[in-house]
Amino acid sequence: MSFDGLFTKAMSEEIASQLKGGRINKIHQPSKGEIIMIVRAGGKNHKLLLSAHPTYARVQLTNESYENPSEPPMFCMLLRKHLEGFILEDLYQIGVDRIIVLEIKGRNEIGDISHKKLIIEIMGRHSNIILVDRDRNMILDSIKHISPAINSYRTILPGNEYVAPPEQEKKNPFEATEETLLRTINFNEGRLDKQLVNSFAGISPLFSKETVYQAGLANRNTIPKAFLDLINKVKLKQYEPALINTNGKEIFYLIPLDHIKGSKQEFSSLSALLDRFYFGKAERDRVKQQSHDLERFISNEKKKNEKKIIKLEETLVNSEKAKEFQLFGELITANLYVMEKGMKEIEVINYYDEDGGMVTISLDPQKTPSENAQKYFSKYQKAKNSVDVVKEQIMLATEETAYFDSLLQQLEFASPKDISEIREELQEGGYLKAKFKKGTKSKHNLKPQLEKYLSSDGDEMYVGKNNKQNDYLTNKFSRRDDIWLHTKDIPGSHVVIRNTDPSEKTLLEAASLAAYFSKAKESSSVPVDFTAVRHVKKPNGSKPGFVIYDNQQTLYVTPDADKVIELRENTKKLNLQ
Repeated sequence: MSFDGLFTKAMSEEIASQLKGGRINKIHQPSKGEIIMIVRAGGKNHKLLLSAHPTYARVQLTNESYENPSEPPMFCMLLRKHLEGFILEDLYQIGVDRIIVLEIKGRNEIGDISHKKLIIEIMGRHSNIILVDRDRNMILDSIKHISPAINSYRTILPGNEYVAPPEQEKKNPFEATEETLLRTINFNEGRLDKQLVNSFAGISPLFSKETVYQAGLANRNTIPKAFLDLINKVKLKQYEPALINTNGKEIFYLIPLDHIKGSKQEFSSLSALLDRFYFGKAERDRVKQQSHDLERFISNEKKKNEKKIIKLEETLVNSEKAKEFQLFGELITANLYVMEKGMKEIEVINYYDEDGGMVTISLDPQKTPSENAQKYFSKYQKAKNSVDVVKEQIMLATEETAYFDSLLQQLEFASPKDISEIREELQEGGYLKAKFKKGTKSKHNLKPQLEKYLSSDGDEMYVGKNNKQNDYLTNKFSRRDDIWLHTKDIPGSHVVIRNTDPSEKTLLEAASLAAYFSKAKESSSVPVDFTAVRHVKKPNGSKPGFVIYDNQQTLYVTPDADKVIELRENTKKLNLQ
């Protein structure tokens, strides 16, 4: 657990140092469990993220962009009513728990001074955001409602008294002394890291394991010193926020973790660290919730086509007996003079066998020799015709499988807006029934919104996140001599550089985007083709997003989330100018 009580302490201090005394200007709720507050402090706007997500719960300042729903949820409306225009008087942590409180002051609708508390409880799947009237300690509302049937100790419903989560009766690590540790830890029991977690509030397994590692030979002399040294780092705010990548798994923390081996990336603030760690994760989870039915449908269609191909290939194997049927017909015809009606089989020389081998042919005793020959010629013709049909069906089913595979890849990077375009594409293709709501206008003629990036050299680069965007980007938006990129033989996004002769650095950056937004995102040395847009063609009748191209060259790049973030930040800076 990276976001432990110590991390919460450091984060609350970081946010308070920038937002304390600021004015809450706007409030949004981009998803079911997340609130964004725009706070004006120190002469600029800050974006404060409060998340009660069951997996990604946290509080941080963020530079990420969030897409808001067309109509704000009820909890968002309530927060706007009670908090917009109010002053953030204070922001602090409760004890060493993962609970942060925002003390907010302002005037209510009748002009009286009103004090509110917005309490963020970071507790995994039990995380919550609760608005409380400070003077009455009464819950006004919460992002998650907890009834007495679910929790008899504390009810989180409007009108109820706010009751804090039960205390765990653990010791405060910031008050610990060497004597406290010697009294608390049983050095004969072993599992010292687990004992530390169970004895001290706010301590995570990451911190306790680092303590044991720093102690070296763990005993009564080394453990207390190592523990107090690490706690003093937090006391003195000697933070070194870093992201560690170990065997493909990312771990973050506020102080160095020498017991974890891997590549380390340092950050200037805890919020910047969390922006990097959670880059795309929470949005993909939001999209997954919104597109669950769509993903299931696409997966089922892909599986259906894969099963169809297997059956068709079995049929093809059987159909390839056509040559055998033709042979039997010809051999019967050549031996009509030695045959008579009523025979069940005949053994004849195979004239097509260089060794002159014999072959036994089954016959229908009810048919004449000539009718038996005709029967085999009919089977030959039927099998021959079915081979062509089956091969065509296999080709079509393979195209469908590749199409649905590309859609699944697009869902991985889709925003809520992209999801609606993918759904619309499936409706237009006849895979889904279109649902029309009264009073809504068709989006058919609206231009897809492309994702824009800025290269280090200042060139504009555009990415298509779904087939509608890919078709629009490649076939309508781009100019003939712009440079087009795509992963070689791998489902992915179309990328276009608005420059006829980009530098090698820009080409590599655009190739990084193409590799990152592809099925090969987790691979290394991904092949990316590039060519001028004029060499890219869409065949008549082809699936959305499908193109063919020539005159290409190939680059090999390794997808890098940090590079994507850097290019995105370049674009943000340009937009702010």
